[in-house]
Amino acid sequence: MKFIDETKIFISAGNGGNGCMSFRREKFVPRGGPDGGDGGNGGSVYLIGKKNLETLYDLRIKPHYKAGCGKHGKGKKMVGKKGKDVFINIPLGVVVSNGKKVLGEILTHNQKLLVARGGRGGRGNVHFITKLDLAPRRADPGCQGETKTLEIVLKLISDIGLVGLPNSGKSTLLNSLTNAKSRIGAYPFTTLTPNLGVLRSTLKNIVIADMPGIVEGAHSGKGLGLLFLRHIERTRLVILVIDASVSKPLQHYECLLKEFKNHSTKLLKKPRIIVFNKIDLLDNIPKYDLPEKTFYVSALTGAGIESLIETITNEDQV
Repeated sequence: MKFIDETKIFISAGNGGNGCMSFRREKFVPRGGPDGGDGGNGGSVYLIGKKNLETLYDLRIKPHYKAGCGKHGKGKKMVGKKGKDVFINIPLGVVVSNGKKVLGEILTHNQKLLVARGGRGGRGNVHFITKLDLAPRRADPGCQGETKTLEIVLKLISDIGLVGLPNSGKSTLLNSLTNAKSRIGAYPFTTLTPNLGVLRSTLKNIVIADMPGIVEGAHSGKGLGLLFLRHIERTRLVILVIDASVSKPLQHYECLLKEFKNHSTKLLKKPRIIVFNKIDLLDNIPKYDLPEKTFYVSALTGAGIESLIETITNEDQV
């Protein structure tokens, strides 16, 4: 299924049913007495989080949703039936907006978010009795339901995000750490969408996301990075993966931090560790003095992986 992390949907809540103007037959009562029932409320539209969904693809191919309208009231004080609610299944981690207004986020399984409220049903003429009018000839019409255009943005929920320039070996590292089977190759942008894997240990299960390669200028739309930098916002720990075999690895390190800063200062504040990958291609492994915890590994051969796993499964790190 195609990975879609941003889309629009068009929703309409149901209109409320009309109140009824009706009179019963009763001796010595003006016009028999009013007995018009209320109209039913219109159905509402809800988004509901589902942990087994990972993309907004279904909403992209089906963007229109409409709830049921309430039934009209009837005589004998019979209230109209409520319109049918609509529940739209959606992945966890979405942010829902209507124009500039953020309606909410969905972060947990089966969490519901009301996004369009159904119209209230109209009152029947039984509600309009007064001392001066014992046989009112009026009833309320039903109210219209809300109609909205929703912008839905998915930000993947993961414990750890693997971030690096293209060909830094992120996908190979993800495969080495978890049971994922990410596509790998010796060319830029092998990873076109975020890949998820689970690192299973005796302490916990940790979800790791491999993000598409970040290039210089990603914050301004260059490459694929701008589309996926937002997924890093929900991670608790960021791992910067740097190709140790290039001539100047520290330039890659500085480039990544610069893109973080230009996209959102919040990314810079996240806990992070540095992984210099591809040490199997080096005769001598240099040691860099960086403020973050630093590891030197080969995702291909497994060298240094056990030490990295021990650190990221520690309770203090994630």
